[in-house]
Amino acid sequence: MLKILTIDDHEVVRRGLKDMFTRESATFGEARSGAEAVDLVRKQPWDIAVLDISLGGRSGLEVLSELKQLRPRMPVLILSMHAEEQYAVRAFRAGASGYINKGSSGEELRKAILKIIKGGQYVGPALAEKIVVQLSQPGKVPHESLSNREFEVLRSIASGQTVKEIAAKLSLSDKTISTYRRRILDKMDMRTNAELTHYAIRNGLVE
Repeated sequence: MLKILTIDDHEVVRRGLKDMFTRESATFGEARSGAEAVDLVRKQPWDIAVLDISLGGRSGLEVLSELKQLRPRMPVLILSMHAEEQYAVRAFRAGASGYINKGSSGEELRKAILKIIKGGQYVGPALAEKIVVQLSQPGKVPHESLSNREFEVLRSIASGQTVKEIAAKLSLSDKTISTYRRRILDKMDMRTNAELTHYAIRNGLVE
């Protein structure tokens, strides 16, 4: 019997995943947050974890790293609204076995899960070539030097969010976000949010 852990803060997503496996014998675990996911993974093994990269209060990339530390052999499929290859590359480098956009069909998601459970990897065809290029050129672009949290803050700044808005979204203090902003500017040798925004748009980090 398949044991599938769904980590997503939207009930409709968790319920929808169950509905996709009516043809297979499967049991499901559900986590609405990174903390719940870590607790469930610590308590028992799973054949696969399906992880939303955008969990409230924590980056899915951080949760991914923690899950892989607990269960290095447990495959994780990243389910994301972000189609950008930069997110996918970071996910694979952190140990993900697959990356699929939430806009994909239910049948494609089901096939991705079954493929990964059998030991394979999965990435949507639209991203495959871009990811190969990114993975073959590590450290070639400035934003590659950023931590996953710094990368999230960079994208938020470039999307026009204020320090207060970013702090609320990530459940951090304004001061902490300002510290991240200074680190990002230092690492990328920039001085203003406008420079960061221009860079992010030019490199496809935001839509």
